[in-house]
Amino acid sequence: MADISLTFPDGACRSYPAGVTAAEVAASIAPSLAKNAISARLDDAHWDLAWPITRDARIAINTMKDDAPALELIRHDLAHIMARAVQEIWPDVKVTIGPVRDNGWFYDFDRAEPFTPEDLGQIEARMREIINAREPVRTEVWSRDAALRHYEAAGEPFKVELVNRIPAGEDIRMYWHGNWQDLCRGPHLQHTGQVPADAFKLTHVAGAYWLGDNTRPMLQRIYGVAFKTRKDLKAWETLMEEAAKRDHRKLGREMDLFHMQEEAPGQVFWHANGWKIYTTLQDYMRRQQERDGYVEVNTPQVVNRKLWEASGHWANYQENMFIVEVDEDHAREKTINALKPMNCPCHVQVFNVGLKSYRDLPLRMAEFGSCNRYEPSGALHGIMRVRGFTQDDAHIFCTDAQIEAETRKFIEFLARIYADLGFENWTIKLSTRPEKRIGSDESWDRVEQALGDACRAAGYEYTLQEGEGAFYGPKLEFTLTDAIGREWQCGTLQVDPNLPERLGATYIGQDGAKHTPIMLHRAVLGSFERFIGILIENHAGKLPFWLAPRQVVVASIVSEADAYVAEVVAALRAAGVRAEADTRNEKINYKVREHSLAKVPVILAVGMKEVEERTVSVRRLGDTRTSAAALGDLVTELAAEATPPDQRG
Repeated sequence: MADISLTFPDGACRSYPAGVTAAEVAASIAPSLAKNAISARLDDAHWDLAWPITRDARIAINTMKDDAPALELIRHDLAHIMARAVQEIWPDVKVTIGPVRDNGWFYDFDRAEPFTPEDLGQIEARMREIINAREPVRTEVWSRDAALRHYEAAGEPFKVELVNRIPAGEDIRMYWHGNWQDLCRGPHLQHTGQVPADAFKLTHVAGAYWLGDNTRPMLQRIYGVAFKTRKDLKAWETLMEEAAKRDHRKLGREMDLFHMQEEAPGQVFWHANGWKIYTTLQDYMRRQQERDGYVEVNTPQVVNRKLWEASGHWANYQENMFIVEVDEDHAREKTINALKPMNCPCHVQVFNVGLKSYRDLPLRMAEFGSCNRYEPSGALHGIMRVRGFTQDDAHIFCTDAQIEAETRKFIEFLARIYADLGFENWTIKLSTRPEKRIGSDESWDRVEQALGDACRAAGYEYTLQEGEGAFYGPKLEFTLTDAIGREWQCGTLQVDPNLPERLGATYIGQDGAKHTPIMLHRAVLGSFERFIGILIENHAGKLPFWLAPRQVVVASIVSEADAYVAEVVAALRAAGVRAEADTRNEKINYKVREHSLAKVPVILAVGMKEVEERTVSVRRLGDTRTSAAALGDLVTELAAEATPPDQRG
């Protein structure tokens, strides 16, 4: 067999017999590298050390020092080790799939009895025994018939189905961790001992339908997390403890912001306090959009399927849409509509009314659009993942030549808003052309260059997500980092020449001919619901004063001070501060604890001394000490704090 040429990261090339493995390549370089190798990078593919290499390629050998491949392998191997442990403890359990995710992995099992917390401890102990045994990991490629016979004989119906789902011509690869075998694409480590035994944890069990289909069997999903070191695991556990304290669902109850109930899954019941945050944020966004030249529109929530067919959503997004059938005038055939899952097709309809000229562009059209999308019940998560939501949605209709300027303007707009809301740390990712796409390479070159240039002109660098763009155009993603280091992808800007063309949008150009505008889909917050959840967790409920739903509580120490309490409340309200009185017959310490738990930013205590001196005793949320302030001075100070940042002098 002819030799192949492998190019190393330093640019050096070496010849090897075709079929050489990455392990053999590592050994040819140095015995220490062979010992420490865990996998390879072959061109852009993650490559198992045991797989043969049959073509010229670029190659790099990975060790545990290479974080991304090391963590992928550790977590993937742990999924197999966990499944092996489960079947060794309970041989009647059927196995399904176990992919890597987030900071760990999950694996789905078919078991009659539910797993308990005690079971998880038993599984963890058995996993460590397997790891410490340092058993070899090996792999083979089987024929389809051999794989089917094996799993049918083993009584593993889910694996039989998976084998049948593998497209013809694709390898059917098997892996063994010790004597336990699983169907898997790989790659994996060389032996179980390469997995750190003290850096993983099984976290919880949840239900999951087989292949996400609610008509299929309900399985039990065990989740785990894993890291390279025990120190990293401990850091993650500390982060989770802090995240639990900040959980927006917990704080939502304590602050009386919202609730969810089973009669309206994925829909938010906003209480008065939560709705005050919502409307304050919406009013702020409306002022910002007006300042930046947006026109605000409002479009229907229920739209006939004909529009969704024309836009392409009916064919490509129908499973996520809520269908509404209406018996129009008792006709024999019902009219089929859908709740809108997004606003863009409706905005094109507004654009299409009347003749548009190049002089009308760019046209920035915004809507606080109420949308509905079907999410599986298991994916719903407080107000972070819902079925009914409102977007700070806008679409910029522009010419090709205006893309860069409008993108820069949007980035500057977004940066100002994020700063006002307390997010200074955020990044930009540029998603470029996918393999399957429309448009010429020249047009993609031009638009991708325009987005990149706009980022730099606005003063921001970006990272590439190659191949992650939509089939019709590239996009920018804006990712926030919160107070405890978690990342949240919120803002987006998507270049789209496709939808305006599908829906017949045109403008008259300088040449007098009709042209199709470019549509820039853009959002800063994303959905109000999710962003408010992020705000709550970022600030641990201690929202900026101007956003806090309850800004000040004036609490009486003795009932004789009640009249002065009312006077203080009236003065604050007149100055635009949200203030309320607490004149209940309770001790002041009880009142302070209660309102502190509800995250009221300022608590003013009033007794007879304060009445006589026309002062207040001030306690700010998080402070252990109180201070005295003259009423007039405090009203002026709090009125300034209550003013939204865009309205301050």
